[in-house]
Parts: sequence; C-alpha cells; structure tokens
Amino acid sequence: MRSGSYESSDKSSAGIAVTFLLIGLGAGALTALLLAPSTGKEFRKDLKRRIDDAKDAMEDLAEEAKDRFSDVIERSSDWVETARDRVEPLRQAVRKR
Repeated sequence: MRSGSYESSDKSSAGIAVTFLLIGLGAGALTALLLAPSTGKEFRKDLKRRIDDAKDAMEDLAEEAKDRFSDVIERSSDWVETARDRVEPLRQAVRKR
C-alpha cells in the first residue's frame, strides 16, 4: 500500500471540469423538468418542443461548421495555387542550371 499525496498525471484538468459541469447542468435541467408542476400532457409537449429546438440548433451548428470548413478548404487551395505560381519561376531557373 502506498502512502503520500495523490497527484494527477493529467495536465488538462480543465477539460474534465467542463465535462462534469455539462453533465451536472444536464442532470439539473432534467430534474427541473421532472419536478416542474405541469401535467403529463404539458410536460410531453414541452419536452418535444425543447428536443425539436435542440435538434434545430444542432443542425444549424453543423451547417455553419460545414460552411466554415468549406471556406477554409477554398482559402487553402487559393493559397497553394498562389504559392505554386510564385515558386514556378524559381523552379524553372533551377532546372535550367
């Protein structure tokens, strides 16, 4: 049996803290929904609306990420083409020697 103080070998404890924070927020939100004073029919209707809103938000986020990724690919392609155009005279000069 070892004795002494415990030191985490993981240097990124912020990521773990954020993960636990999100889990706690989700558990709290679910508890609030379950304990809210509403009828079952109202609860199901509200839950479906919130799920649909979350689904729409995720679709919007995915679309935005896809657009940004496409922009990055396009800009990097332009940058590569510009670099090639600038290097081509040097490459030809080296070939002539």
